[in-house]
Amino acid sequence: MYTFSNRLKIGSFIAMAVGLIFLVIGFASAPSTVEEAKAIVASAHHDDHGGGHAEAADDAHGEAAGHGQEAAHEEGHDASHDEHLLHQLQNRPWSALYVAAFFFFMIALGVLAFYAIQRAAQAGWSPLLFRVMEGITAYLVPGGIIVFVILVLSVLHMNHMFVWMDADVVAHDKLLQGKAGYLNPTFFLVRAAIFLGGWIFYREISRKLSLAQDESDDNTNFVKNFRWSAGFLVFYLVTESMMSWDWIMSLDPHWFSTLFGWYVFASMFVSGITVIAIVSIYLKSKGYLENVNDSHIHDLAKFMFAISIFWTYLWFSQFMLIWYANIPEEVTYYIARFQDYKLPFFTMLVMNFVFPLLVLMNSDYKRINWFVIMAGIVVLFGHYLDVYNMVMPATVGDQWHFGIPEIGGILFFGGLFVFWVFNTLTKHPLQPKRNPFVEESRQFHY
Repeated sequence: MYTFSNRLKIGSFIAMAVGLIFLVIGFASAPSTVEEAKAIVASAHHDDHGGGHAEAADDAHGEAAGHGQEAAHEEGHDASHDEHLLHQLQNRPWSALYVAAFFFFMIALGVLAFYAIQRAAQAGWSPLLFRVMEGITAYLVPGGIIVFVILVLSVLHMNHMFVWMDADVVAHDKLLQGKAGYLNPTFFLVRAAIFLGGWIFYREISRKLSLAQDESDDNTNFVKNFRWSAGFLVFYLVTESMMSWDWIMSLDPHWFSTLFGWYVFASMFVSGITVIAIVSIYLKSKGYLENVNDSHIHDLAKFMFAISIFWTYLWFSQFMLIWYANIPEEVTYYIARFQDYKLPFFTMLVMNFVFPLLVLMNSDYKRINWFVIMAGIVVLFGHYLDVYNMVMPATVGDQWHFGIPEIGGILFFGGLFVFWVFNTLTKHPLQPKRNPFVEESRQFHY
């Protein structure tokens, strides 16, 4: 049975503590008045924004001379624009919190989908990894609760991330009025509760049946798990798409994409598989999972490569069709990202497509554990940037920075994720005993 090392436990607590402090600093430094917001922007302009954000902001504001244009821009602000600027700056710590909370939650949800697919397909290669997957999916409970709390606080107008939740905005927007039957706070939270309840319910019942199978003298629990998994995949395919519309796409309520559910799925799926590989390699290096061999890691790395290409296919399909059609209400989504988010947008594309294509195509490299971990870290950060690019332009506009709140979110939720997952792994033996395919998994070599 796995023993949670004190070093890893202390590291996760330190990350959570530092992350929490950074998040508090982020919220404390957010402006509370229009005057404070204008002062922050003026100070940022005076400092020329610094680094990559200066370049992005300069591109967004054109080629005119910097200081004169900034002064004219500020003088031209009306009260409505000033209030919008205030909301953007107030949204930044909330958005940093939301991006990190959703990212680590989606990892667990991606693993749950992969786990259910293995169960429903009755795969013979993967049973030795089931306990790892069950440990990672345990994070659905705390991660899901935190995301739900953020959504509730959004409904209570503690932030301005979801503009369609503002009755004054809806009153002057015919398009949002037409969507009010679906995009309304009560139905929004009801749907979120159904999504989370269904995902967590399947995870708990599948875990229970998996453990019961170890102590059983027949395959009854295995068959039940197969049936639950097959049924869950139908539920998952519907609810994951709706979740992506609600929690991410509705941040831009005037924009929509029929591919968006699949796009978010591909991101969470490859992130989840990557974490399975990293955790499995770590446990194996510590003397656990002794029957997991390079062929298992090779298959996980193959999935990392394949789903990275699938993600790229969906990204390009969504982008190319919108850009080619050149319909104003659709292309604004990408124009905002091209103008104000060049650095994170194109860095994300390189990390999620170019890098996996170059380093994971070779079959031999997929069997080198440290190489898979290195590739996995890059892929994970690339998909964090993917979530960042989906959320930030809609919530903070061009007032983005990557600083204390964003780092704090990564540290806090990363520490919580590591603690919850590895603590769960200590509860039961890491190798299933009576899975009908466990011997096939043990002899998996090619």
